[in-house]
Amino acid sequence: MPRKTKTASSTTVTPLALSDLHLELEGLEKEHQFLLKQIKKKRAELNNFVEKMRSLAKEVFHKASPNIKKMAELDEEIHALFLEILTTRKLGKQTQKRIQSLYRSLQMGGIISYKATQEEQELEELSENDNFQENHQSRQYWQAERDSESPVGKTDESRKVRQIFLRLAEIFHPDKVKDNETQVTHTEIMKEINKAYQEGDLARLLEIERKYEVGEIIDNNSEDDLTRKCKTIEQQNQILKNQYEKLKQELRLAKNTPEGTMVADYKKAAKQGVDCIELMLETMEAQTKIITEIRDFVWNFKEQKITIKEFLAGPESLRSNQKDMMEELLEKIMGEFGDMMDFN
Repeated sequence: MPRKTKTASSTTVTPLALSDLHLELEGLEKEHQFLLKQIKKKRAELNNFVEKMRSLAKEVFHKASPNIKKMAELDEEIHALFLEILTTRKLGKQTQKRIQSLYRSLQMGGIISYKATQEEQELEELSENDNFQENHQSRQYWQAERDSESPVGKTDESRKVRQIFLRLAEIFHPDKVKDNETQVTHTEIMKEINKAYQEGDLARLLEIERKYEVGEIIDNNSEDDLTRKCKTIEQQNQILKNQYEKLKQELRLAKNTPEGTMVADYKKAAKQGVDCIELMLETMEAQTKIITEIRDFVWNFKEQKITIKEFLAGPESLRSNQKDMMEELLEKIMGEFGDMMDFN
């Protein structure tokens, strides 16, 4: 019996170019998976940090509201008393100027809120009109600049996100199926798809694609398919890198806001056994007491229970060095927590 030999047709030889494409695709896939994991991790970190800011802001606002309300009421009372004194009481010109100076000092010192004079309001209105015209012209200029620049990169990125969105929407649109159970499932998936698309979140769209195994199918023995796949993943990876950098930047910005700084300080203080919120409340209560004393002081002058000389000397509360230091501390704390309340 003659011995059998292998013919050329029985041996499969992978072209070198095809092998190189397999290696390139493998490398791109590894980078792709790494970027998706990093984005997911950074997204969770950002969301957790923002949630901590909101939670702390809500807690501060809830606990501080009574004091804030009381201080606002006292502030309005003091302004009303000064207005009544300056408009109804017969005073010499020099005395009236000195009372106005005391009134302004309380405002500039941050003891009570600032009220612009009529002249200042008129100047502010003129300034606002000038700024409006200047800003309007500036916006028109920068808009023209952006239009002329024609950001191709951003357009390409948006187009890639839209392509994946449309492909997923074509698969998971509830109207594409008839049975109720599948419609309910697809409706929930479409909510995720729409949210990711609206946020320009390519990583989330790709996660959905992988989760439900609806990615593009290629022939691993086709050079054209492999080349196209490599190009697609390479483009996606670049967009994912941009998305990752954007998330890192958003987290940095969040941490650098007054709210973010407060979260960091709160954590540090908590480790040392200090409750920043309780400290703030104690300081606010002390400040409320001072402002109450000032309100009573102005009211006593209005009712002529103290002399002009005593009134112009100012309330005792403002002459106490210890309380002055406390006010500076309060101003710092209230400034930081005030920003947090605005954020909330």
